[in-house]
Amino acid sequence: MKNFIKKSALSMLLQTALVCNISAQSDLASHVNPFIGSGGHGHVFVGANVPFGAVQLGPQNIHKGWDWTSGYHYSDSIVIAFSHTHLSGTGCADLGDVGIMPFMGEITPEVGKQKNISGTTSSYYRHEKETAEPGYYAVKLENGVDVELTATERVGFHHYHFNGNETPHILVDLVNGNNSTVFESGITRIDETTIQGFRFSNGWATPHKIFFYAQISEPMRVFILFNNNVPTGNKSLHDKWVKGVATFNDNVRDVKVRVAISSVSCENAKMNLEKEGDTWNFNHVRTQARKKWNDMLSKIEIDGTDRQKTIFYTALYHAFIAPVLYSDVNGDFRGMDDKIYSNNAFTNYSVFSLWDTYRTLHPMFTIILPELLPDMMNSMLSIYDQNGKLPIWPLYMDETNCMPGYSSVPVIADAYLKGIKGFDAERALRYMVSTATNPKQRAVSDFMKYGYIPADCIGEATSINLEYAADDWGLALMAKKMGKMDIYDQFIKRGKSYQHFFDKSIMKIHPKMKDGSWYEPYSPFRLDHHGNVGDFTEGNGWQYTFMVPQDPEGLIALHGSDEAFIKNLDELFVAEGFHGDDVPPDVTGFVGQYAHGNEPVHHIPYLYAYAGAQWKTAERVRMLQEKFYTDEPDGYCGNEDCGQMSAWHIMSALGLFQVNPSNGIYVIGSPSFTNATIHLEEGKEFKIIAHDNNDKNVYVKSAKLNGKNYRLTYLTYQDIMKGGTLELFMSHTPNKDYGASDKYRPYSAR
Repeated sequence: MKNFIKKSALSMLLQTALVCNISAQSDLASHVNPFIGSGGHGHVFVGANVPFGAVQLGPQNIHKGWDWTSGYHYSDSIVIAFSHTHLSGTGCADLGDVGIMPFMGEITPEVGKQKNISGTTSSYYRHEKETAEPGYYAVKLENGVDVELTATERVGFHHYHFNGNETPHILVDLVNGNNSTVFESGITRIDETTIQGFRFSNGWATPHKIFFYAQISEPMRVFILFNNNVPTGNKSLHDKWVKGVATFNDNVRDVKVRVAISSVSCENAKMNLEKEGDTWNFNHVRTQARKKWNDMLSKIEIDGTDRQKTIFYTALYHAFIAPVLYSDVNGDFRGMDDKIYSNNAFTNYSVFSLWDTYRTLHPMFTIILPELLPDMMNSMLSIYDQNGKLPIWPLYMDETNCMPGYSSVPVIADAYLKGIKGFDAERALRYMVSTATNPKQRAVSDFMKYGYIPADCIGEATSINLEYAADDWGLALMAKKMGKMDIYDQFIKRGKSYQHFFDKSIMKIHPKMKDGSWYEPYSPFRLDHHGNVGDFTEGNGWQYTFMVPQDPEGLIALHGSDEAFIKNLDELFVAEGFHGDDVPPDVTGFVGQYAHGNEPVHHIPYLYAYAGAQWKTAERVRMLQEKFYTDEPDGYCGNEDCGQMSAWHIMSALGLFQVNPSNGIYVIGSPSFTNATIHLEEGKEFKIIAHDNNDKNVYVKSAKLNGKNYRLTYLTYQDIMKGGTLELFMSHTPNKDYGASDKYRPYSAR
């Protein structure tokens, strides 16, 4: 496997040099290996796209369970289509819309089964004949067709070469998505080179509507429509299980297909194609896609080994896949109320995995992509207008309500508190308060009645409460800055509600009942509750004891001393106990009870700095980097989750991490590189220089900021955005005095 990855990377580099004709110095995309995370439980998208594009064009395997949530898994060897929408790194499956599959021989619409694809449109493939790089995917199928894919924001561009002499065909498959069920679909043949249609489905998103408009470079000799695999005409078909097969003259060996998508209509899809897909020059589109990726990847430049650069820039690549563009070239999009929204003053986005990404990805965006934040904030506010509450986990025209919390709230608060303009703060605060007090929101009524969420009210009660507390803290800080002290007082109190659950007799978070008693029997090791009374969301009591990113000082105070807190935190990384008989697959990447494969723990290594032990943060972070981020297909220890797993690596490798999701304090950790440069807006730069840095010298001995001695173990957002240089002097032995004093520690705004 290692040899394949190395060969694949070399092949990608050589091809790119020829096609793109850009210098290796600026071609950061050459360091990206999109196969990292495509094995194991990473669930990443593999295929062709541009940063945050509406189209994710890539291979579709037969869905066989949880590890196929992106539509592709590295263990597989069968492709049934190349479809235009995919999720990346999620724990739930959907999409795989508008599948296009080239094949030769007899006409058939059948895709076959995992154990039998003989005589069907599906094909085997081998990884050694597969290439993936930013903006491009290629594979030589075992059925004799060579496939190349690239994309613009809203258009997927296919190039097929049919080897041999058999009759060439293309299947248009609206039936087989990725674990979604079609309830209505249709295809219309416009002329001999053009078709259009739609696919309406129920999956994780219910419903999901997509329209397409496709142009083909060669005329179709025959076009046959199928309903439930039965031939049904050749002009237009509107039914449930619609497919189409285009057949070309036997002398045709090269076929290109341009497919534009829209949530609104076929007419809008056509408009998208006319705007973005006005050339048949495949290499030109590929070159432009790669340029867009290089522009994004150049936001951060690092010095490091080839392996370090591969891991880092692949993580940065994954961080720029979602959220995804969800509007047409004229700004139109279909809302959660199934209405068309036009004349929008913002670019609309969807696929916000907020329970994951509020922790690190969005705070990272405020540094390297502040120009995109207004559109993302306005997209969230628009969702409130469509759906009556701010988003939790929005997937196109549906709110999946997946995961606890209303995690758009800290994202909006963080943007406002950092001075991001371009959205209506008064409207945002109003929507935040409404969402946080909405009785239809999970357990909010119980939260407001009891001051905490009792375990005998709802499953996952304690973790829901802890998420609400982190969210409410940011809401309170935003209200305070706006001078609305009544709102501040209400929500800062709710932000401290975690205190109800801290059981000093065991030094753990402990679910509590309506009558104020502790939930029993209780083991902080158990992971197998799955919605029962007293449980947690994808975690256990050990992990959720430290799920207080908004107020580490308050959590330390509950322990009684820095020493007691550090002792409990140390034990987290070594404790062993029975997890139960049915552990959720999401909870992976264990070090003791710390589970890096799931997001609620991601801030925990940085909590040491709040107790005056920054050296322990440095030690833990460097260990986790080395252990859980590799250059293999299983290079992530858990779901990549739309950029969050990658963002943790990116920020930790830079040596800076925002613990509190809404206060702009970046804790200093242990950078992976000797030199890193963050390119900021207005041509500014922030440099991080780690003198004598190597795999042994993981501890910060001392620091300078802009040439002056710097005793603090954190930076503010403003420190970074002004531009400048942070110098860290690294050592193989810890300087336990660094950050030990209260006045040098990171803090939580109150």
